[in-house]
Formats: sequence, C-alpha cells, structure tokens
Amino acid sequence: MTQDVIFQTLGTLSGKSIGVVTLNIEKALNALNIGMVQAMTKQLKQWQTDANIALVVLDGSGDKAFCAGGDVRAIYHASMANPNKMTDEACEFFTQEYQLDYLLHQFGKPVLVWGDGIVMGGGLGLMAGGSHRVLTERSRIAMPEITIGLYPDVGGSYFLNRMPGKIGLFLGLTAYNMNAADALYVNVGNHFLASDDKEPLFDALADVHWNDSTEVNHQALTQLLKVMQDNVSVEIGDSPLATFQQQIDLLMSGDIEDVHYQLSSLQTELDWLRRAQKSALAGSPLSWHLVFAQAQLGTELSLADCFRWELGISVNCCSHGDFCEGVRALLIDKDRNPQWRFNNVSQVSDDALAALLTSPWQAEHHPLKDF
Repeated sequence: MTQDVIFQTLGTLSGKSIGVVTLNIEKALNALNIGMVQAMTKQLKQWQTDANIALVVLDGSGDKAFCAGGDVRAIYHASMANPNKMTDEACEFFTQEYQLDYLLHQFGKPVLVWGDGIVMGGGLGLMAGGSHRVLTERSRIAMPEITIGLYPDVGGSYFLNRMPGKIGLFLGLTAYNMNAADALYVNVGNHFLASDDKEPLFDALADVHWNDSTEVNHQALTQLLKVMQDNVSVEIGDSPLATFQQQIDLLMSGDIEDVHYQLSSLQTELDWLRRAQKSALAGSPLSWHLVFAQAQLGTELSLADCFRWELGISVNCCSHGDFCEGVRALLIDKDRNPQWRFNNVSQVSDDALAALLTSPWQAEHHPLKDF
C-alpha cells in the first residue's frame, strides 16, 4: 500500500540534511486527509528540533497539483449521520489541520513550498506557512470554499486581509484562480521558477553551505532562489489582479447587498472576471456573509487569534451551515446543483448567521487555546 505522504532526508555537501515532505495521493490531487495531517505534524516537530536538519521542503507528487485542499468526505458523512451536532470528525480535522498550518508559520527553520500546479484551500494553508513559497508557470491558486458552503479558512482570515485593497474579499467571494503573477502580487508566493526547475533546484540545495544559524540558512535559500529566478526560462505573464486592481476595489465596495448587486449587474468581456462572477453568484449565501464577516476582522487579530476564530466557524458550518449540501453537490452526487439554505444574500437571517459566528467553546476550553 502506498503511503499518502512520504518523508525523506537528503544529504548535502555541508553535512546538514534537508527534510522533504511529499504529498502522495496523485489521483486525488494530493488532497489532505487527517492521517496525512497527523503524520506531517509528527515529522515536522521532530525535524524542527533536529540540529542536523537545515531546512524543510514541501511538494506534491505528480505534475498536476501541490495540494487541492482537504479531503472532506469523512467530515461530510459524520455530519450527515449526526444532523445539527458538532462531530468529533469535524472538530479533530480542522483542529489538527490548523495546528499543522500554525506549526509551519512558526517553524523557525526555512520551509520551502514547491507550489506547482493546483494549490487550493488546505493546500494554500500549507503554502502560506512556508517562508519560501515558489510559484511556477503552472501554478493555479484559489480559495474555492464558497462553492461548498465554507469560507476561506486555513489562515485566510490573516493573509486575505493583508492583500492590496479589496482583493482578499474578491478572492473569497469568487474562488478566482490566481496565476503565478497574481500570487506574487498578493504575496501568496515570493519566488518564481519554471516547473522544469524542480530537479535543478534540489541539486542546488545539496550544494549550499548550510550551517547552524537559521538566519544564515534563510538568507542562503533566498539567495539561491533569486539567482535561479534571474535565469528562469519561462515568462511569468501578466497579473489580472494587479492590472484591474482599481476595478476590483470598486466592484467589492459597499455592504454585502451592494457587492451582490454590483456582481449581478456586471457586464464584462473579460473571461476570468466572468468566471469569477459566475462562481460568486452560484456560491452559498451563508458563505457570502461569512466572507464579509471575515473581511471585517481587518488586520487587528494575530495569526493565532485568526485560527481560533476560524475553528469555531468551520465546525459550525458542518453542523448547521451549508457545508453538507455543498459537499453533496460537488463531491458526492456531483450534480453541481446545491440547494442552499437561503436563496440569496438578502434572505439570510441574523439568527442563522449568529449561529455560525458564535464559537462552540469558552476561551478556556478552546482546542487552540495554547497557540
């Protein structure tokens, strides 16, 4: 039986080692299940304190995806079997996923993420935690949770609110697929290489003089990636997000009903914007309200506070939100015809929204209280 995640250590000329994590369910686009989350957390904690490990690399098997998100089927089945109740499956998956994401953000040693191909949802949660986030000409990065009755979690409350203008809100509402130029513009990635550069990169990593200083190792990795990027063989192309920043800000201005009206009445020749419009208008009205609530958090909360906020909402979405219906329509029955609890954003009741936004835990009992 193949392992869902593979761990290797690579030797280097300096005597230090590189820890490599490879997500290994190619046919499922390397989507994360709870076993993978647990195995990665355990291994990364060991490498974090191992003086011989200079840096960690995360990549995905195959050439289609780094990671297309979380494998949410187990949560769906548990939630369907226990209607209107918080399940252990939902609580454990999201708790442990966010603990893994937070570990990466706080890792200390360099974490290089090879963000080639599809990087969505939970995959972006992993990538956001990396210190060195490499994009390629094949990168397609999105937070498509609105299509399954969720909202951009895995730290989205932190990184979306730190993007230029209203782009974070736009990405959350529309599931827009960023290319590499977009992702660099909004700081989801910070380096660009060709997809064919993966093997040369690993060869070059083995030749770097790694040492005991994490600061020096960060600088060495940055320098290596800059040199390779200066000689990259492919064009990065244009960023629609950068080019149309002002129009996006206008489209996303006002309250939720203003934005819904602006998107509904939008007429555009731009294919990417039409796709974004279609996804937003087909998305869960409850999710629209969650995305707006998330945007209103601003930049005041710490990363730990953001994960704590998200955990309550994520488990609530599973027990009394649109999550089960969204997963049914997209992944189970695959009819792509979700019957959302509310027909449009103006019909969402204050009570329904409050039920999603109210944490199931008191602060002292919160599963992430020790962050």
